[in-house]
Amino acid sequence: MEPDLFTAAAEDRQEKDPSSSPLAVRMRPRVLDEVVGQQHLLKPGSPLRRLVEGSGGPAGASSVILWGPPGTGKTTLAYVVSKATNKRFVELSAITAGVKEVRAVIESARRATGGFGKETVLFLDEIHRFSKAQQDSLLPAVENRWVTLIAATTENPYFSIISPLLSRSLLLTLESLTDDDLRDLLRRALTDERGLGGAVTLPADAEAHLLRIAGGDARRALTALEAAAGAAIATGEAEITLETLEATVDRAAVKYDRDGDQHYDVASALIKSIRGSDVDAALHYLARMIEAGEDPRFIARRLMISASEDIGLADPTALPTAVAAAQAVAMIGFPEAALTLSHATIALALAPKSNAATLAISAAQDDVRRGLAGPVPAHLRDGHYKGAAKLGHAQGYVYPHDVQGGIAAQQYAPDAVRDRQYYTPTRYGAEARYADVVERVRERLGRSGEGVEQA
Repeated sequence: MEPDLFTAAAEDRQEKDPSSSPLAVRMRPRVLDEVVGQQHLLKPGSPLRRLVEGSGGPAGASSVILWGPPGTGKTTLAYVVSKATNKRFVELSAITAGVKEVRAVIESARRATGGFGKETVLFLDEIHRFSKAQQDSLLPAVENRWVTLIAATTENPYFSIISPLLSRSLLLTLESLTDDDLRDLLRRALTDERGLGGAVTLPADAEAHLLRIAGGDARRALTALEAAAGAAIATGEAEITLETLEATVDRAAVKYDRDGDQHYDVASALIKSIRGSDVDAALHYLARMIEAGEDPRFIARRLMISASEDIGLADPTALPTAVAAAQAVAMIGFPEAALTLSHATIALALAPKSNAATLAISAAQDDVRRGLAGPVPAHLRDGHYKGAAKLGHAQGYVYPHDVQGGIAAQQYAPDAVRDRQYYTPTRYGAEARYADVVERVRERLGRSGEGVEQA
């Protein structure tokens, strides 16, 4: 790195007194073997490993864009590169830097390459905050390898980074850290001399709560551990109790096992509250799932199912709302995803309810399972291949668009279920309109059969 006077002074102070740095900074890995998680990016021959090992030549390491949620190791990986490589390492943040600073780094890199044969690695944090013009300024340097760019972003790069820069870089996706990853990190921080050096212990119940509130974020986990350890040491406690941890981080330990009964019980209660139109109860269970660190994609999937199972055509906008929420959640993640999930949950809870679509497909599937199928009527069969006409396929088919009203009175269902009526619309919400339509259409088609008994 090329720190200024103030940065150099700060680093000197931290080197003389490591305890002045936050625990998350002190516990940053120094080598790749200390990195937890992201092993899919650290295999032999991978771009990051080649950067660390200094691979060069005509097939030198490429510029990379690191995309992942907060606390998954984007800055950590760049830090490891800075410590392990003998290349010049320059760090900029898109929050404070602009085109002027980028051009200065590039010009300095060109001089270092030409004059001393020294390659430069530029770490640019929060690159999604750069405008198109600012990102454009990086293109010549990346394309000509005046610098090797390591850019970090929490935003979807396909929306936040210009295409020319994406095409000149490798996109590496970081995954949220697992509980096992974070557990290893916490236990290392408790015992390592750079961390807490064995000053306190962390019982199993407090550790489990810490993993829940971390939500896959290493920085959040270490920050909470440091705060709780400080509180325990201040009161002379030898361990970080659950009560101390709760008081420190101001979040109660939600009794919720993501792999056990609570996972399914709370999810079930959420859906049943939506079905019962109790928006407040639904929000309570949603909050419990969020606070317990539930995967937001799991919640979004349950909402999509609820939209069809319990609302259906009573509100045709329910399913698009749930699908949009699922897509948004996948793009933004927590904590902002909580707003999207709340939006969808409220909309579904207050929507008119109908399970007619659910009962309809259940009844139709039940008939098929019982063998009520039979051949497709000849006039509905495919008539596009040679010889179809000789078999009588597609003969006598009436094209509905040629008929006034667009409904052709002909048989569509096989003989075995010709008069079966699976869909029984309610008169709730928008489905009342469909009830009128289906009654009129069946009459036009001559469908006088009885409805199927539905449980």
